[in-house]
Amino acid sequence: MNPELQEYREKLRCSLKNIDDIFDECLCEAQSVMTHQGIEAWLDSASRVCSLGRGTELVLLLLEGMPEVVRLTDESIIYEVANLAETLSSQLIGPAINPFLSTLPAVARRLNDTQLLREWLEMVEKMADEAKDGLVPLLGRIIYLLNQLSLGGLKSWINYGIRAYRDQPHRFPDFFSLQTADAHAILQRERHGTLYIDSERKLNLYLRAFWDRPMDFRPYSLAFDLLRQPQPHLDKLGFHLPDVYDDLNGVKGIDRYRAMITHMMAHKLWSKPYLADNFSSFQHLTVETFEDARVETLAIQRYPGLRKLWMSLHPVPKEGDCPEDYACIRHKLTMLSRALLDPEHPYTDPLVLEYVARFHERMADDPYNTAISTELGVAYLAKIYNHSFRKPKVWFEDTQVSYRDDNRYLWMFLEDTEDEDDFHSDHGASNPKNDDSPDEDILPPQHYPEWDYQIQSYRPDWATVYEAIQSPGDPNVIDQLLEKHYLLAKRLKKIVDLLKPQQRKRVRYQEEGDELDLDVVIRAMTDFRAGSIPDTRIQQSHVKDGRDIAVLLLLDLSQSINDTPEGSETSILQLSQEAVSMLAWAVEALGDPFAIGGFASNTRHEVRYTHFKGFKEGWDEVPKGRLAAMTAYYSTRMGAALRHAGRYLEQRREEKKLLLVLSDGEPSDIDVQDPRYLKEDTHIAVNELDSKGITTYCITLDPNADEYVANIFGANNYTVIDKLERLPEKLPQLFMALTR
Repeated sequence: MNPELQEYREKLRCSLKNIDDIFDECLCEAQSVMTHQGIEAWLDSASRVCSLGRGTELVLLLLEGMPEVVRLTDESIIYEVANLAETLSSQLIGPAINPFLSTLPAVARRLNDTQLLREWLEMVEKMADEAKDGLVPLLGRIIYLLNQLSLGGLKSWINYGIRAYRDQPHRFPDFFSLQTADAHAILQRERHGTLYIDSERKLNLYLRAFWDRPMDFRPYSLAFDLLRQPQPHLDKLGFHLPDVYDDLNGVKGIDRYRAMITHMMAHKLWSKPYLADNFSSFQHLTVETFEDARVETLAIQRYPGLRKLWMSLHPVPKEGDCPEDYACIRHKLTMLSRALLDPEHPYTDPLVLEYVARFHERMADDPYNTAISTELGVAYLAKIYNHSFRKPKVWFEDTQVSYRDDNRYLWMFLEDTEDEDDFHSDHGASNPKNDDSPDEDILPPQHYPEWDYQIQSYRPDWATVYEAIQSPGDPNVIDQLLEKHYLLAKRLKKIVDLLKPQQRKRVRYQEEGDELDLDVVIRAMTDFRAGSIPDTRIQQSHVKDGRDIAVLLLLDLSQSINDTPEGSETSILQLSQEAVSMLAWAVEALGDPFAIGGFASNTRHEVRYTHFKGFKEGWDEVPKGRLAAMTAYYSTRMGAALRHAGRYLEQRREEKKLLLVLSDGEPSDIDVQDPRYLKEDTHIAVNELDSKGITTYCITLDPNADEYVANIFGANNYTVIDKLERLPEKLPQLFMALTR
């Protein structure tokens, strides 16, 4: 153990077994997302959880899950999680700590915001205080509930359950596990609008397609800070949006999101910050009105359909509606804003008409000049200003433009604010955030769900996959194995030659190519002699036109492949090396993109995925050396390995994607006693890959595999090899038969 690792391990005051097995990987992940102070807090929190005396599992959950939670939020949440775990233990609700910690990364991923996650912790604490019998059932259903409700809706649903069954606490488990009729009824009542989390992918694709500018989204809830509700805004963290939107004026929630992020993107592209200290508070409002109109006009010039969407959401205040005893500045500016956007606006105020005309004249001259907004804004305020604007009562009716942000992005301040939550802009000297960023080159572990057939639901972030590149060995070992099968290689070469793409496609009209295209040359000479400009693309080339397949071979590296079959002098490990070598040689000759990986597991906390050959690597000395150093250990948690391998195949653009699994036994692991559990999860993982266009095929060396393999991979997606010594021959032949 290196000195730095040893120093950190000593700070973790916990001597429970199994922690040392994963501590270095957990520390590696923590260092990739946390500062030194964050790591100190992480280790201290794990020590406190260990001191609760409730077993190893809780410490492992916190060590593994907290780096992912910090990546999605920030380090301030670490101690709050540890404090809540201690609170649950002190209130004799120890069984709730495990589901609380195990679901926390998934909850953080769903909420994707520090404040929202903090509000979730407050709900858990409230449940512990007022409805402790319902906490464990609630945690068991939390992912489902967050898929159905906004965080505000979840809070209302929880509050109803607490109030309704306060005098019948024995009914709490039924309500919070959704086993009562009123639990479903209230769930449906609180389920409204378009949830941001269900629309996130669509919104990201929308930004990429229309603006080619991906942005981070930061959702917030409107249900908690009632006195000072947050507003949509743009800052250095990204676009801050409500976590749910109801339909409005016939506009669907998803389109309201699109209207808002388009407005923010227009500011991002075409607005520059103004010095706030140079303008009065009323001038801020008028400048913002013209700047909103300027960037929206630019966006409409690019996509004219935006005008209809924005006009559907923009209020149309009536002239003269603002009473005399109210401050009417917002009323006047909203009328101006509508007139700037709507060519058919209903207003007759001469001043509004004058400044609409002046705005469009300036836009026609130079629409990208940000001085348009300051000059027209200051001048317009000078025309409309009167002392009634300072009255304490402000007229807000029909003045809220729901798709616009609060315009903090437009201003920079010379003076900093004392309150870190005060309104300020990223462009000013306001509360600088620590920019010390950890090393991003460290590849963090990946967390995958597992299917629990008994509850018919996924266990979120249940299995942790650590991946690494196999350290190199002697490539000559693989060359010797290939020489051992020289005769087999000659037979395979004949099959490979038949499978190689034979057809060639001519590509014409090339500036540079393999040879002259005589038809084009003659046409070019004719044009030249006729006095026309000849086409200079007189070359042609030929490309192969045939196989379009990507293959990933996934090897089961569990301890059992170290065994030597009865009647054989060669271990299953060496036979696998021989077979993979022959297959790699054949696929390299065919020219198909090909990768090799292996997996083994030591409980759900440690699934190892090893890279032997990448898709972009050739079959040369480097992957041969890695394959020569292949070792076997631990167990066979296959579902997580399939999901991880599928991520690499999913990125390929080939028409056909094949995942070959070479295994010598059924899925199993030392922390799973139910023999059916991992088989069912692997079956679900195979179905997941199939839905993504990835075909999974198993080559098994287990003579008893017929009892389970068809249920996992399908009746036509497996082969049992009874005579293990023929594996080097069968594997490449099977591959070529599958891809013929």
